[in-house]
Amino acid sequence: MPRVRLAREAATSDVWDWRRTPPAATLRLEPPVTLTVDHDRAPDDPRGPLLAGLRGLTVSIIGYGNQGRAHAQNLRDSGVEVVVGARDQSRSGGLARADGFIARAVRDASAAGDLVIVALPDEVHGEVCARDILPALQPTAVIGFLHGLSVHFGHVLPPAEVGVVMVAPKGPGATLRQRYLEGRGIPCLLAVHGASGAAATDATETPMARALELGLAWASGLGCGRAGIVHTSFAHEAETDLFGEQAVLCGGAMALAQAAFETLVEHGYPEELAYLECVHELKQVVDLLFERGFAGMRRAISNTAEFGAYRAGPILVDDAVRGRLRELLESIRRGDFARAFAEDTARGMPWFNEQRRIAASHPIDRAGAVVRTWMPWMLGSGNTAGWSQNSNDQHSDETR
Repeated sequence: MPRVRLAREAATSDVWDWRRTPPAATLRLEPPVTLTVDHDRAPDDPRGPLLAGLRGLTVSIIGYGNQGRAHAQNLRDSGVEVVVGARDQSRSGGLARADGFIARAVRDASAAGDLVIVALPDEVHGEVCARDILPALQPTAVIGFLHGLSVHFGHVLPPAEVGVVMVAPKGPGATLRQRYLEGRGIPCLLAVHGASGAAATDATETPMARALELGLAWASGLGCGRAGIVHTSFAHEAETDLFGEQAVLCGGAMALAQAAFETLVEHGYPEELAYLECVHELKQVVDLLFERGFAGMRRAISNTAEFGAYRAGPILVDDAVRGRLRELLESIRRGDFARAFAEDTARGMPWFNEQRRIAASHPIDRAGAVVRTWMPWMLGSGNTAGWSQNSNDQHSDETR
């Protein structure tokens, strides 16, 4: 695994002097990393379309939450035969039938699929795969995952003769579906279990080769080939995905916004004003970052905001924070998070549910609710076109 080195000029004083040039930070990847990225093939490509790998085959999607629903609908619209695996009388099974799919019991759907996609919450993969999916697979079937966690950390142990592939779209199910309908797509990561990164394209063993062929077709059928199918490994996807969620997307960014909100409120500023400044405007800046990158975002903000960012950034993210980020990454790579998640799940999630209860009682949500009433078009925006925007995008009631 390549090492990331951060070269940083040592501060000459314990007190930050804003008039001084900020410490130089240079990120170097050693050795250079080259990613293999596939796209949908041109109509005249003699190899044929990527989607041809699923021609005449059946894809079984186990679970019909946000990701499962998007995968099922996109693949069906791409001409692939899709069956949904769901519990009898379940809400998601009823939704799948209402969407026009055949919904079968999980074991029956697993037996019917040439490619069996596990679209269930990570925490139930081990139990459901061992009990219902792996024993029912056809001899030549490939099992697919949307995230590398359960395979990489050993919660699921597929037999050596079974091809295992991962296609992980880099966005929620609702976005995957919407981009497909627009004729666009979102990038995805693709990995074959037992292969590593770019070497996955050189897999020669039959289960791995079949997994790669069906994985590329799966990704293409989702519309991801329009944006980029990035080859990686189960380990790299699992570790970087968990780190990104915890360090930035769902952990770091939310914790920083909440701490900033609390700082303003404890100094006497109205909650709604604190929410506007520290949370509501965040989307607008992140949209600029998403669309234009760091340099483009900076060009779009005021000189005041940019000047302040150069001052505050090194104060908030100092060497101590960088050290904690490294500790967080090493903890994830050691499997500490995966073990803690599995242990809490086995006990009925008491710690997780208590954290949810505490978070739900924070005044930041009360302030946000008030702010949203000022903009009627935002009311109900958490549910678009019938899509449930649950915090767990793989959420499904197909867990037991």
